Amino acid sequence: MKSLDELIKNDDPGWPIVLDWISGATNHVMVLPASHPQREEALLGTQMTTRSILGAVVYETGGMLVDHGWLRILGSGHPHLPRSFPDWNRSVQPGWPYEVPYLLVADDVLGGFFVQDNGALGDPCKIFYLAPDSLEFENLGVGYSDFVYQFCLNGDIDEYYSPHRWSGWQNDIADLKGDQVMLTFPPLWAKPIVRSHALMGRSRDPVPVKEAYEMLLFQMEEMADVPNGSIVVLSAGGDSPEEPDEPLS
Repeated sequence: MKSLDELIKNDDPGWPIVLDWISGATNHVMVLPASHPQREEALLGTQMTTRSILGAVVYETGGMLVDHGWLRILGSGHPHLPRSFPDWNRSVQPGWPYEVPYLLVADDVLGGFFVQDNGALGDPCKIFYLAPDSLEFENLGVGYSDFVYQFCLNGDIDEYYSPHRWSGWQNDIADLKGDQVMLTFPPLWAKPIVRSHALMGRSRDPVPVKEAYEMLLFQMEEMADVPNGSIVVLSAGGDSPEEPDEPLS
């Protein structure tokens, strides 16, 4: 395990690069300040030098909120984003730090999670989106640096999320905490059934991000062998999906 002196590289830091990206960003970004001793503890837990972009973000920020908080890039933790990169990974991945399939680096208010592949997903070091609407790991085809620069700071976030953004979302997420997401029911992967010529509406309620992550993995497992287009019964109480006794139409 490397010491703090070995991880802090003042001769060639990555942070000035990130600052330059932020100054020219086309998307709104709020940099949450890092604090002592959280930044040192987080860097030690991350075990990446400050020459790397990920190490620099962890050490120099408490995290970054992009597009008015729609995206949350993890850093060393802050009251507005009370999860550090290493602590969040440690809390949901028992094999942290050496035996994990991927690194959770960012997430969104929908309960979607951005991960860096450690080899388990078939494209090491690339960023994947664990999508709540497809229940799949979707390869973005970029590494962490390009994810921050191209996708978060300068990407067309509104277009990427256009199927799932609703009127007034800015107001709805304004008070959402950094350790919460909006749990949608029926879930985004479920196409509501038409009844009496009206679509079932979707509710959105804040839930702990850990609960949403674990629920998403559970749903992926439960739905893995269900043919696409099948009719399933969903319970708002968290029960697993099951096929109905009679078709719903």
